[in-house]
Amino acid sequence: MSQDINAGFVRSFPNGPQIRIEGFRTSGPASTTVLFGASGSGKTTVLRCLAGLDRPDRGSIRFGQETWFEAESKLFVSPQRRRIGFVPQDYALFPHLSVANNIAYGLSRLSRSARSVRVAQTMRWLGLDGLESRLPTELSGGQCQRVALARALILEPRLLLLDEPLSALDGPTRLRLQADLRQLLKQLAIPTVLVTHERTEALALGDQLIVMDAGRIVQRGPVYEVFSRPANLAVAGIVAMETVQPGRVVQSGDGLVKVSVGQTTLNSLNPPLPAGGEVYVCIRAEDVILVRGWPAQSSPRNCLDATVRGLAAEGPVVRIDLDVGFPLAAILTKQACDELALKPRDKIMAMVKAPQVHLIQR
Repeated sequence: MSQDINAGFVRSFPNGPQIRIEGFRTSGPASTTVLFGASGSGKTTVLRCLAGLDRPDRGSIRFGQETWFEAESKLFVSPQRRRIGFVPQDYALFPHLSVANNIAYGLSRLSRSARSVRVAQTMRWLGLDGLESRLPTELSGGQCQRVALARALILEPRLLLLDEPLSALDGPTRLRLQADLRQLLKQLAIPTVLVTHERTEALALGDQLIVMDAGRIVQRGPVYEVFSRPANLAVAGIVAMETVQPGRVVQSGDGLVKVSVGQTTLNSLNPPLPAGGEVYVCIRAEDVILVRGWPAQSSPRNCLDATVRGLAAEGPVVRIDLDVGFPLAAILTKQACDELALKPRDKIMAMVKAPQVHLIQR
């Protein structure tokens, strides 16, 4: 039996925004769907409507064969009857309760002994052994996250909803726990909807990406595909496409489009476009390869003479600003940057494979 969400609804706020969702769908029992967008785009409102914490004004929400909300028939299923696990952004742990009592909070219908067994099993699974008696104020950010997840999972939910699950953590802890959370979500094998505005989290945790802007869904698809091939200029901005430059189609045929950006010509593997058509040329920074000297041609590539304009360390990577006749961004590991001995005003070769040059019609 399908356990996917199918929803379309409108949620309005007095003197505020209107959230209008059309064709919201998850895909598969072990799939994680990421709701992605800037703050205020409506992501958390969508999550709360799916959880039953907010009631839409119009539309419907269905989970598998069940209808959770239908405005026309005035049907509304309470959050408790939906059997969902919900982890809010701030985790919402009870500060006066121990870890064990926080986790056991929703198990009031079980006997004391049954609760103890279930709590012990869940804590062991999530690596919380030895923390039973601690209060939330005595825990690290990562431990608080695991307690919040344990409290949601101990109820054996059919759907897991996570609102910015890593946002309360410091940078190093967030990066460390991304892999742990991804592995956990795969082990659960239940549909998950996760809200984030961080690209690294979406790539690390998601299978499907739904991009939101001003209360609307503006693009959906596999995570990497959406980040690499935004549907329009607005989505390119939301997914932080590093290089977006205006260009003009020079020639198109046999699946290859030649496009001029200033005095530079690029090849793109793109559906045919009319010669003379105006486009935006989009290139992700991680798809730019830097080498000293002229490389061997092993696949369709754009080889561009580049000048290093600047370098900026960003954690474990270095952002390189290049001039190739237009501004081009590249990202390298610190080790790769050191091996190339890059410094401002250096001359270098920048390569971009034709499939990584994405065109958006203007």
